[in-house]
Amino acid sequence: MTGLGAVFRPQLAPERLRSVARLADEAGLEELWLWEDCFREGGISTAAAALAWTERIRVGVGLLPVPLRNVAITAMEAASLHRMFPGRPILAVGHGVQDWMGQVGARVESPVTLLREHLDVLRALLRGERVTVEGRYVRLDDVALDWPPAEAVPIIAGVTGPRSLRLAGEAAD
Repeated sequence: MTGLGAVFRPQLAPERLRSVARLADEAGLEELWLWEDCFREGGISTAAAALAWTERIRVGVGLLPVPLRNVAITAMEAASLHRMFPGRPILAVGHGVQDWMGQVGARVESPVTLLREHLDVLRALLRGERVTVEGRYVRLDDVALDWPPAEAVPIIAGVTGPRSLRLAGEAAD
């Protein structure tokens, strides 16, 4: 059976999210996807609100641009959502639109390397592991979540290009 979902586009004002999320939930849609788009709305805060306003619909955030997000903070936020709303949040990350990353001072020399490091460390933290890593972009010293998710958290990578697609196949769900 094919599921049905909806996307709350970033061109819509955030104050419209409550009514859209509730209507999607009441209509029986399986998923509601939110964007984290530079200069519009934040994905984690809107996902938390949509999850709180609804009863059963799964809420996805696509995509969290990893150049803008410290991996430990991303893991903390994802773990909190998964503990408060088990089985309902969906997390998707990507290397971001490079022009936008440049606008905010977050462009990196190798977006694919950053995405790989972020995916590997994010997955380890969400599994409850203690992480020390000295990567090209990701550096953590003896970091572990006090409240990791109770169940495995799928991590989706939204990417384009052959190197990024290969990475998504290797390191994401």
